[in-house]
Amino acid sequence: MAAESTPLALPVLPLDDEVVLPGMVVPLDLSDSEVRAAVEAAQAAARTEPGKPRVLLVPRVDGTYAGTGVLGTIEQVGRLADGDPGALIRGRGRVRIGAGTTGPGAALWVEGTRVDETVPDPLPGHVTELVKEYKALATAWLRKRGAWQVVDRVQAIDDVSALADNSGYSPFLTTEQKVTLLETTDPVARLRLATQQLRDHLAEQDVAETIAKDVQEGVDKQQREFLLRRQLEAVRKELRELNGDQEGEESDDYRARVEAADLPEKVREAALKEVDKLERSSDQSPEGSWIRTWLDTVLELPWNERTEDAYDIQGARAVLDAEHAGLQDVKERITEYLAVRKRRSDRGLGVVGGRRGGAVLALVGPPGVGKTSLGESVAHAMGRKFVRVALGGVRDEAEIRGHRRTYVGALPGRIVRAVKEAGSMNPVVLLDEIDKVGSDFRGDPAAALLEVLDPAQNHTFRDHYLEVELDLSDVVFLATANVLEAIPEALLDRMELVRLDGYTEDEKVVIARDHLLPRQLERAGLDEDEVTIDEGALRKLAGEYTREAGVRTLERSVARLLRKIAAQHELGERTLPFTVTEGDLRDLIGRPHHVPESAQDPAERRTAVPGVATGLAVTGAGGDVLYVEASLADPETGAAGLTLTGQLGDVMKESAQIALSFLRSHGAELELPVGDLKDRGVHIHFPAGAVPKDGPSAGVTMTTALASLLSGRLVRTDVAMTGEVSLTGRVLPIGGVKQKLLAAHRAGITTVIIPKRNEPDLDDVPAEVLDKLDVHAVTDVRQVLELALSPATSGAAPEVPVAA
Repeated sequence: MAAESTPLALPVLPLDDEVVLPGMVVPLDLSDSEVRAAVEAAQAAARTEPGKPRVLLVPRVDGTYAGTGVLGTIEQVGRLADGDPGALIRGRGRVRIGAGTTGPGAALWVEGTRVDETVPDPLPGHVTELVKEYKALATAWLRKRGAWQVVDRVQAIDDVSALADNSGYSPFLTTEQKVTLLETTDPVARLRLATQQLRDHLAEQDVAETIAKDVQEGVDKQQREFLLRRQLEAVRKELRELNGDQEGEESDDYRARVEAADLPEKVREAALKEVDKLERSSDQSPEGSWIRTWLDTVLELPWNERTEDAYDIQGARAVLDAEHAGLQDVKERITEYLAVRKRRSDRGLGVVGGRRGGAVLALVGPPGVGKTSLGESVAHAMGRKFVRVALGGVRDEAEIRGHRRTYVGALPGRIVRAVKEAGSMNPVVLLDEIDKVGSDFRGDPAAALLEVLDPAQNHTFRDHYLEVELDLSDVVFLATANVLEAIPEALLDRMELVRLDGYTEDEKVVIARDHLLPRQLERAGLDEDEVTIDEGALRKLAGEYTREAGVRTLERSVARLLRKIAAQHELGERTLPFTVTEGDLRDLIGRPHHVPESAQDPAERRTAVPGVATGLAVTGAGGDVLYVEASLADPETGAAGLTLTGQLGDVMKESAQIALSFLRSHGAELELPVGDLKDRGVHIHFPAGAVPKDGPSAGVTMTTALASLLSGRLVRTDVAMTGEVSLTGRVLPIGGVKQKLLAAHRAGITTVIIPKRNEPDLDDVPAEVLDKLDVHAVTDVRQVLELALSPATSGAAPEVPVAA
């Protein structure tokens, strides 16, 4: 706390941007007129009063006097160290400044009131802790400055007010901070303020020292690394001169490499800009390694390298025929492409509107039909380089368009890497399994392929890593897929679709004889004259041991057969040469797995009871035969309604409802006992219940199965059918006719019922298959029932299967 005493009349000694606190002893220069006037006035007044001359030390900041000053006594007047006249003044106590007054001399005189500061005795606990903290902080700061003598003096101060005013000596305090200390009359509050100021300064000093230390360490490391690199360069230079090898310098001279390379103009400009950045960057900069990697990638790309197309159209067709049996559609498309390229080249139309004559084909078909191997054959026929890009499971868009160069480990996309690997700008690029591309939070790779596979855009394809235009208009892209529906519609629209629906049995025999058997003989370590498989054995392998659209399982069966013969020969059980006939297959590889229904005993066939019909379906593995079973529940159970089993989709469930509704409304017309459908539950089951099934094409099959169930007439074993049925009994068109007819042919079916509006699709079916099938095109379900149901047995009551 502070108390005020009697007024004093004192001459004012102004201090510009300086503050003197009580207890401080400061020298002042008397060459300043205001200082000299105040000292002379105080000396004149002291002649009439006892004691030392007294002045009022008042801070003056920006021409404004503070409201509180310090009573100072002039201890000594003499000369300073530099020889100028000066006075030594000691601060005694705070004075609150009042009104102006008169006095001797030219100085400004004011009235002031002495502020008496008192502190409780003994000191409270929190004040004692504050005193200890201030002394500890002051000691730490003074020790850093090496002022060990001052440390003892500060430790000896016990008065709270004097200890707080001692901070006036601190050089780090600003004038405003010292004025605040001067105007704070409560000693405890002033000590707390001084402690906070000292604590803040020490914290700033610690941060500054840490930064300075880190900077110094970094500078030392850079200097050391710079020195070592210079030494390393000098050693390498001496070694090159010693060995007479100058290749090292040439490989590092990117500017010379860019200027010597055959680059397009815009690519050259971009590369030279990067070279300029590389020359400006330091050896320690990470950007330098990024630029070098980018320049290496650009320089390795075959910007102007192209292979000459083989314009021998007949020779190209012969190559395709020799390497692949069947697949007439894709062979014709490649032949057409080469013929058009030849005519464009002959007429000087190689480049039109900046675009070249590339092609984008989508090969869609079941596994094992030769889609992937066809790409290499196309490249061989055209005389081009071949690159395969596997897209199965790719989920990152950057895999197609590349990463931005700002990322660590950035790489160009797979398309750019494929062109780089091929070494030419017009390779055949096989985009394998394009229907297996996924999407997640990293983007949609299929969307990135839109620009790649668009002939109107890909002549200016821009990879995120390269950031320069790359002309892909001369590339032949072949995309393979198993399921057409899995390809995004926008992407499919940019490709020319070529379907590979599978092989006939005759084609499989030719493939096995000309391609699979020679390859597997070599892998089994056998010569062609040691083992021979006759055509009958190959046909039975294709027809009864395997049932697929492609030939992968057939090749595995041939490999198994040859392994068995090789093993028996090594064991001494069989002599070579040996010819495998149809009768030898059972002893070598066991019984056949796919015996046609028509070859089974009539009593063991699935259609041996009413309520079972044979349908046709399309799966990811090609066409397949689908059986439909129907039964009626016992009327005593009361389980009315329709039950569907076999893991069916919504569309197939709706087809079952439509079939049931048609029979209920037209049963009398068809002479069917539809009264049973009112009180008895109907159960329709599709075997192979673990396989999901969907689609409308089983509508006529379900209708036929229900009609057979109600009439007691069996469905003919040799008949299979497909088609969507409407509520009025119309048979509507469906898809996949070629695949379904191939599946029917493989299963031994001889009669197939299809919708009338699918008749044009028969042109795609191989002639040898159509010759062995009796195809009926119908428009109404009544025609289906007439063709599929066996004649009713006269005098015999129909036997209707009852579900348990």
